[in-house]
Amino acid sequence: MTARGDEGRQRRILLIVLFLNTALFVGLGIGGLVADSSALLANAVDNASDAAVYLISFLAVGRSPVWKRGAARTSGILLLVFAVGVLFDVGRRWLTGTEPVGPTMMGLALVAAIINLICLLLLRRLHGDDVNMRAAETFSLNDFASNGGILAAGGLVMWLGQPWPDLVVGMLVAALAVKGGLEILRDAAGATPEEESSE
Repeated sequence: MTARGDEGRQRRILLIVLFLNTALFVGLGIGGLVADSSALLANAVDNASDAAVYLISFLAVGRSPVWKRGAARTSGILLLVFAVGVLFDVGRRWLTGTEPVGPTMMGLALVAAIINLICLLLLRRLHGDDVNMRAAETFSLNDFASNGGILAAGGLVMWLGQPWPDLVVGMLVAALAVKGGLEILRDAAGATPEEESSE
């Protein structure tokens, strides 16, 4: 496939995952408010930041290596900002109290896991060595792991009748975001023009 064909394929897949993550942001956000779940709200904000990153990655396709590295750095910084916001929300809920709804958490986490798995498989089909493609894949992988944590937290909330599993998973989602953000920033710093032009 030609370079132009590869770029067109990247754009199509990034548009699909952008749409799916925007839909997840809306769905998980509404569900998080209804279920009073810090973990679901954290995941919703995570998907919103993902959508922004996929948009940045979409705009980076076909651009210069310098532009791509700058876009990847922006993606990493967005993840770190998101993590700080989640930690703030978890702390607020820990102090003021929360009553998460376990079944809603589990149902939405299962739907989100399926959608994030689809996104991950689509991104891996690209087989690109582009720093922005790697950043996009990191986001989807983190989301999939977060969904598993929310599923477990929902079960524990139902079993124990306590809100702390929801808050713990909210913190873990933030920790995953910090790890992913730092990895993307390191990857962007280590990317070379030769690597970016070898698509």
